[in-house]
Amino acid sequence: MPDYDVVVIGAGNGGLTSALTLAKAGRKVLLLERHNVPGGCATSFVRGRFEFEVALHQLSGMGSPENPGPLRAILGEMGVLDKLEFVEMENLYRVVVPGQFDITLKCERNLITRELQDRFPKEKEGIVKFFDLVYDCSMQMIQGLFFHDPEISKEKYPLYFKYALKNTQDILDGFFDDPLLKAVLSIYWSYLGVPPSSLPFGEFAIMLFAYIEFKPYHLKGGSQALSNALLDEYLRGGGEVRFNCAAKRIIVADSRVKGVITEDGDTISTDYVVSNASTLLTYIELIGREHIPAGQMEQFKSSTIGPAAFTVYAGLDCEPGEVGIQETTNFISTTTDMDGAFGKWKTLEQQGVSLLTCYDVSDPDFSPPGTCQAAIVALQYAEPWYSVPPQQYYDTKYRYADGLLNLAERVFPGFRGHIEEVEASTPLTHLRYLGHPGGAIYGFDQYAKDSTLFLSPRSAIKGLYFAGAWVGSGGFQPTLTSGRTSGRAILKSMRKQQ
Repeated sequence: MPDYDVVVIGAGNGGLTSALTLAKAGRKVLLLERHNVPGGCATSFVRGRFEFEVALHQLSGMGSPENPGPLRAILGEMGVLDKLEFVEMENLYRVVVPGQFDITLKCERNLITRELQDRFPKEKEGIVKFFDLVYDCSMQMIQGLFFHDPEISKEKYPLYFKYALKNTQDILDGFFDDPLLKAVLSIYWSYLGVPPSSLPFGEFAIMLFAYIEFKPYHLKGGSQALSNALLDEYLRGGGEVRFNCAAKRIIVADSRVKGVITEDGDTISTDYVVSNASTLLTYIELIGREHIPAGQMEQFKSSTIGPAAFTVYAGLDCEPGEVGIQETTNFISTTTDMDGAFGKWKTLEQQGVSLLTCYDVSDPDFSPPGTCQAAIVALQYAEPWYSVPPQQYYDTKYRYADGLLNLAERVFPGFRGHIEEVEASTPLTHLRYLGHPGGAIYGFDQYAKDSTLFLSPRSAIKGLYFAGAWVGSGGFQPTLTSGRTSGRAILKSMRKQQ
């Protein structure tokens, strides 16, 4: 009799929902987490009187009680929906090209269309047709893929089969001439980690559709509140957790999981393991090359590690309106060349596209009275940071942070003068806290071949499953969903064995 039915490695979004799914089904589950708090990216930290949100900017897929989205259903199923408070964001996003262009889009299709047509009158017809395609293609994806239509076919879902794997840039070029309009419409590409020229249109379309139809949301207490709620429900369901306890080895024999050895030296027998760690770390460090399934190393060779992020967390001694911050989500772009902006992610140069999120616009209680906080984010790969000598690390880090603060100052005059607390994180910070290769926040680069269409949460090693961005899309909704998927897959396997 094994010690546990399932051992879950990592208490990020995917690990938490997987562990909770299994515990709710009455399985004996142990959750191992190397950090001292749950959440992975979905966490927070304190500086002075501010509790800074680490990673959540816009929660997708929630929807309202009247128009529920898929994430609302999942959180309800997990038993945590009524333990959390969600705040709907008024607008989709603002895009600013400092000194040149400024537009804010509402969270409603007709209003978005009207605003874009007013600002780009020569592109009126293309704007309507583009959103028709986004919606029609998304609906076919929902009906065919998400509802698991057994009769899915090219004839039944022609738009999906025609456009889903085409790159987003080609679609934009087919509808529009104005590079600025293309940049405004595709700005969410940074949420997926690859530029429009490499981003599958199906991935982009369903994300834009979801944010418009189900609205972007903020979470009272930030993403740490969500992680805590999931953990509390898991413990209430009889699950066990060990913090400050990393997995050291997954025991495999005859191509089957047999147990886990912790860094404390404990050997735990189990027939099932869910890894919320990267697939690279899981196979190479936890399992060992001698047990890696045939073909897995070749698959790794065809994938590349995705970006991490450089983030400046700023606590201001004023309300957001005092420095001109009127929107929660502000994309600041100094270029319309998205491939060029993406290329800078692999350098220490200042970025072409950055994001400033101020949660207090949607939730005035997020920070202490009379204050607000903002996160300024530029995605970035870890490679350029590896070449920075240790003695130059802090100078490089603060020089880069200074550049992002200068950019914020250009859009929000007076911003720097109101900073009370400030902290910065680099890709190496993510590497240290997450344990992911390159500190990657989206797993592998999210090219089509690395999407959920082609990757399975199940390993060729019997009893080994994965949850999180390394076997699908990155972001909160996808990783929370992936944990439930892996948990359900294990329950199905258990039923078959019985």
